[in-house]
Amino acid sequence: MDLDQIRDILNLVREHELSEFEIEHDGLRLKIRKDGNGVQLVAHAAQGTQTIVAPAAAAPAPNAAAPVAEMGDEIELAVVKSPIVGTFYRSSEPSSAPFIEIGSSVKKGDVLCIIEAMKLMNEIDSEYDGEVVNIYVENGQPVQYGERLFAIRTK
Repeated sequence: MDLDQIRDILNLVREHELSEFEIEHDGLRLKIRKDGNGVQLVAHAAQGTQTIVAPAAAAPAPNAAAPVAEMGDEIELAVVKSPIVGTFYRSSEPSSAPFIEIGSSVKKGDVLCIIEAMKLMNEIDSEYDGEVVNIYVENGQPVQYGERLFAIRTK
């Protein structure tokens, strides 16, 4: 198992939000476990005593954008999470255009969406300059505190 295969596995674990993953391949046992303190990667050689443990940094605050990919020269993605419980809206009115689309360039302070909570419309602003690469929530869908809303490729 080479480094690119391990990176692919880590990306799949992140993408599918798995809390634990384990695989054994060609004499190498790889176990990935994510808890409240971050991600822990443990690799054991099947016949030897080699053990690699790589704990990740502490988890970011749920209402802040969190870095998703940060390996070598890979592009860094920031995930914008919901700071409140409410209803997600992509535009200010049902008939108006969405604030952003996938591929849109955003700057710090640009409005990404609105979350309605208790009859109050809360604008969610971008904390990053970059390009929107994913929108996780559909218009009019309820969202929970800390739920992923957008992925932004930072500049």
